[in-house]
Amino acid sequence: MGTTSRLSSLLRSGRHRPGFLSSRAFAWSALVALAGASLGAGCGRTETWEYDSSSGAEPPAACGDGACNGAEDCQSCAADCGPCQGCGDGACNGAEDCRSCAADCGPCQGCGDGACNGAEDCQSCAADCGPCPRCGDAACDPASETCSTCPDDCGVCPNCGDGVCSGAETCATCAGDCGVCQGCGDGVCSPREDCRSCAPDCGVCEACGNGVCNTGLESCLSCPDDCGACATCGDGICSGTETCASCRRDCGVCAVCSNGVCESFESCGLCPQDCGACEPMDCQEVVTCAARCIDRERMPPEFSVACVSSCVSRGCPNAQFFADQVLGCAFRSLAVCNGDFGCIQRQCGVELSACVRSTC
Repeated sequence: MGTTSRLSSLLRSGRHRPGFLSSRAFAWSALVALAGASLGAGCGRTETWEYDSSSGAEPPAACGDGACNGAEDCQSCAADCGPCQGCGDGACNGAEDCRSCAADCGPCQGCGDGACNGAEDCQSCAADCGPCPRCGDAACDPASETCSTCPDDCGVCPNCGDGVCSGAETCATCAGDCGVCQGCGDGVCSPREDCRSCAPDCGVCEACGNGVCNTGLESCLSCPDDCGACATCGDGICSGTETCASCRRDCGVCAVCSNGVCESFESCGLCPQDCGACEPMDCQEVVTCAARCIDRERMPPEFSVACVSSCVSRGCPNAQFFADQVLGCAFRSLAVCNGDFGCIQRQCGVELSACVRSTC
């Protein structure tokens, strides 16, 4: 007889040691039950436990037995109870809609569905209806643009360039006849200005510089490089429709200090607001900078006084003094040396030596 059977027989027979209380017997009963379970499970028992149907009790529910019962549901046992209803089950039901579950309910009709319908238009849904026409898109939209409102797309009006500011012409649509708009030349390309109406602020048009004067798009005012200088350019008077862009000889360069752009003829010495503060240079750096201002391809060599002045202004006090000695000697030697820089170096050896040895 096994250990479990002997313990059980002892308890059933009522024989127990004197002095044991009934509570002790209860504890022994629990111990026997636990021992029997442990021995059956852990001592090599491998046969199938048969369910005793004579008791009339239902067998415990088990996931995978093909019946959804007991505590089983779609979450704990999808194999028996089927998948839970939700997004991705192929049925659009419950609280699902096209926004919360496009997989079951399909995409919503609206912006992005590839069809421009309902209340959609180019402003509310460019993805379906395409971008709205606008000035500068290279297409003249008859419904919203004309040569007066958008010469970029529709071309310059036929009478622009006849010397008379008339009809629908304005300074914005025909600067050649009506003159530049007020504010042009302040260095800021404002919304009303463009390359045609105010080249000094907005720069030359993209087509300018290709060697072809495009009729209706370019003129001597907006692109002198292609169309030639205007008739009055070169008389020494900046007047009429002339600007720094169309006639530098009369109106000067298009450089406006303190507009946020470091333009030609500006430098850190002349306009630190646009070009930033200068880092002080020593004498050798100043002379090297000034040498770049000399056009050696011409004979005799030519140089820009403004360029040299800008270089010198960036030097520390000692650098400016010794650089002035070197440059003065070099200019005096140009005629003697006929532009030969080797000769100039020999003529100005003392000044160059002092410049190299100087410090800031």
